Amino acid sequence: MPKVTLALGAGAAQKTGFAVPKTGFTRGRYDMSDAWVGDFDHTSSREAFEMRAAKGAAALGAIGAGADVPVAVILRNDLAQLEIMRAAALAGTVIVAQNWHAAADEVAAICDDSGAQFVIIHRDLIEAVRPALAGRTVIAVTPDAALCEAYGIDAAAAGSDPDTPEWDALVEAQQPIEAREMMRPLMRYTSGSTGKPKGVRRLGGGPRKDFEDVLRRIGTEMLQLKPGSRFFTAAPIYHSAPSTLTSAALVTPEVSTFVAPKFEPETFLATLQAQRITHIYLVPTMMSRMLKLPDAVKARYDLSSVEFCVSTGSPWPHDLKVAMIDWWGPVFWESYGATEIGFMTMVSSQDALAKPGTAGQMQMGGTVLILDPDGNELPTGQVGEIYARMDAFGGFDYSNDPESRRSAEKHGHFSVGDLGSVDADGFLFITDRKKDMIISGGANIFPAEIEAVLMRAPFIRDVAVFGAPHPEFGEQIVAALEPAEGWTPDTQEVLDFLDGKLARFKHPRIVDFHAALPREDSGKIFKPRLRAPYWEGAGRKI
Repeated sequence: MPKVTLALGAGAAQKTGFAVPKTGFTRGRYDMSDAWVGDFDHTSSREAFEMRAAKGAAALGAIGAGADVPVAVILRNDLAQLEIMRAAALAGTVIVAQNWHAAADEVAAICDDSGAQFVIIHRDLIEAVRPALAGRTVIAVTPDAALCEAYGIDAAAAGSDPDTPEWDALVEAQQPIEAREMMRPLMRYTSGSTGKPKGVRRLGGGPRKDFEDVLRRIGTEMLQLKPGSRFFTAAPIYHSAPSTLTSAALVTPEVSTFVAPKFEPETFLATLQAQRITHIYLVPTMMSRMLKLPDAVKARYDLSSVEFCVSTGSPWPHDLKVAMIDWWGPVFWESYGATEIGFMTMVSSQDALAKPGTAGQMQMGGTVLILDPDGNELPTGQVGEIYARMDAFGGFDYSNDPESRRSAEKHGHFSVGDLGSVDADGFLFITDRKKDMIISGGANIFPAEIEAVLMRAPFIRDVAVFGAPHPEFGEQIVAALEPAEGWTPDTQEVLDFLDGKLARFKHPRIVDFHAALPREDSGKIFKPRLRAPYWEGAGRKI
């Protein structure tokens, strides 16, 4: 297979209006000559999709959720979520994407911080977060049969509720908008060392530009999409990377865009073959699960249509990368980025094999600095803190926290919280994370947030949360606890205490009990000493 190369330069982006092939609406059928959008249970032509999105934009405006208004979206992968993302883009609405696993307290905190008074949510999720919805305008999306089957949802329980309006009914009552607003990017929530979530408002600190132009550059330059490409992901699109890449596919002309409600290894392979998918977003956890399939199952599927597969968001062990290249061929690219800055680097299969461990070279005109603690630039090959600048994505602001934004910037570049070096060929290598963050299954998890909740437990005297290696998810959460006097350590009691306070993916997989947690002279818990036994022999530092 010939080497895939990136087409760099602003001239590679194509500008287009909304002209798409006239193919109508279908269910379960796909015309390979046309562009489609869907979740394989419900699939729409690009023309029909754009028409529905234009009506959805009118619906958002009619309820007061138009230009520059934040709207919280709590949805799983389906056609409705794609439609709402596109409707918001046309209306200029600011989507505040939230993890649908989140507990009520987490939903409320993000809604309050972002100012989101409108919430669009799958109907079966409402009850679990109802306290967070009080005083807000709630719009429901009834999960379809595919979602109910994938997640074991009781279709009857997820049925009609006369007190909560349905998105579909609001859309059908509108005429499509004739003029569109400037597209605003989604608002994402991350966290600093304090563990308090910070909302990242894209472009807040840079030039005002239509984000659709940025997405088209991502589609053509990073994803290498072209007319006839068929993009597919099963990663949850409430996460930053898959949502950005999916949005890029949605605005790239003559490209089909598909999402799956849930990842299942063999089903994923079957879909690649049946739908002749050309472009994919995967995370290492998904690759690990596919590699564990029996050889006879893996050999059953023809994957020759796949031209390009990109991964980002979590560490990709070199041995896992080699195994996937051996199986699928040199179609893999890895990207390194941050919610605040965007996608920074790319590395091809060939370069990854030639330079094991590299995160690649800066893309789209981006620049990187490796600085010492005093802010001085370090020579080639020396390890320091990574600072990057990506003008293609514009600037950003943190909601309600301008000081954090200012303190993380040096020489016009922003710290991504990692340590690394750049070699003589301009390839970036990441050696460690400065931020005390866990990346598990592609999700960023912040120990300080978990520690703050656990410290509320009357039976815990002190706690330290950190990441340990996991063969499938990259990292897993470990909670080291110092029990309060008189309490008999009980792991299940710890997990029960977290129920309803934190999403389950933030619950520790390992709970260790210590008579006394090790501390530095300053009194701070010495986490490296707790973390070290787990990472010995792991073959990597992060």
